[in-house]
Amino acid sequence: MYGFTPTDEQKMLVEAVGRYAKSDLRPAAHEAEEGRQLPPRLVSKGWELGVLQASVPGAYGGFGEHSSVTSVLAAEALAFGDLAGTLAVLTPSLFVTPLLLAGSEAQKQTYIPPVIAADWKPFSAALIEPAFDFDPNDLKTTARADPEKAGAGEYVLDGAKTCVPYAAEAEALIVYAALDGMTQAFIVPGKTDGLSVSERIKLMSLNALPLYDITLTNVRIPQSNKLEGDFRPLLAAMRVTNAALALGVAQAAFEYARDYAKEREAFGVKIAQKQAIAFMLAEMATEIEGVRLLAWEAAWKLDTGKQDAPTAAYFAATGAADMAILVTDRAVQILGGHGYIRDHPVEMWMRNGRGFASFTGLAIV
Repeated sequence: MYGFTPTDEQKMLVEAVGRYAKSDLRPAAHEAEEGRQLPPRLVSKGWELGVLQASVPGAYGGFGEHSSVTSVLAAEALAFGDLAGTLAVLTPSLFVTPLLLAGSEAQKQTYIPPVIAADWKPFSAALIEPAFDFDPNDLKTTARADPEKAGAGEYVLDGAKTCVPYAAEAEALIVYAALDGMTQAFIVPGKTDGLSVSERIKLMSLNALPLYDITLTNVRIPQSNKLEGDFRPLLAAMRVTNAALALGVAQAAFEYARDYAKEREAFGVKIAQKQAIAFMLAEMATEIEGVRLLAWEAAWKLDTGKQDAPTAAYFAATGAADMAILVTDRAVQILGGHGYIRDHPVEMWMRNGRGFASFTGLAIV
């Protein structure tokens, strides 16, 4: 048997994150999206909450233990405020969490403490590829051992990645590539020869988050930079995180639409009393709760090492992507013409919601 009653520590973390999301992220979201710039102080304040540090053992400079359930709760609470700001705050997790889950002891000791010490730093990761048939288990980016330098223990990476947060300034990246047909993770310093970064890319949403394409051409890294662990737990953690972020965005859209419907009048009555609107709100709430249980169960299975955890994570992520589209679209519809203009945040949430089907790899906690 299992239950999802938060511990006192989880409650404290979620409450602190929730205050930041409502008081800081949400008020700044519209201007950041329009201006394509997140205030550095906003990101620093989110970093100071210690969401990542709470998942890192003291041996590596943190003050907690990694828990997928805790991470899911925190990620949803953050995304309730703003998705782009959340992804910015969590970007260093893209580098640290894979090391925690799949890195060697030497890699953990070497690379994690400098990232989580003191201020937020641009450490990132590159998984997503610019291909319509992108599959994290069948990457086009490749890694190979150099036969001419077998004694030197080098790997050579070639390929292209897209949607890499803070790539232009990243001090180091986790780059995912196919080695002998299997997805593996590699630590690549930001200024490595052969690693080139494009101009900042533009998407339908997440305009406040700096995202880039990168190209790897004959990038050479030491053999010691390869993470030895299995990729499957990393992918499962990415999918669960993606589901949690979708829940945060959907919950924000639902609550905004619900409150609007309670205040907005048409033909002398509140539109929330209209059957069509009430049914839409009920459907939105039902979909959110269903996916939330999927995400929590998948996180619990990851924490307890259940064999079917990757399958549960896939179900949660797939369900969340569909749910986010439905809920955010309904929110725009409930607001009517007001939902389509930028004076209300539901149009931005709808654009965010459309992206969750392709966001796996933008966050892992």
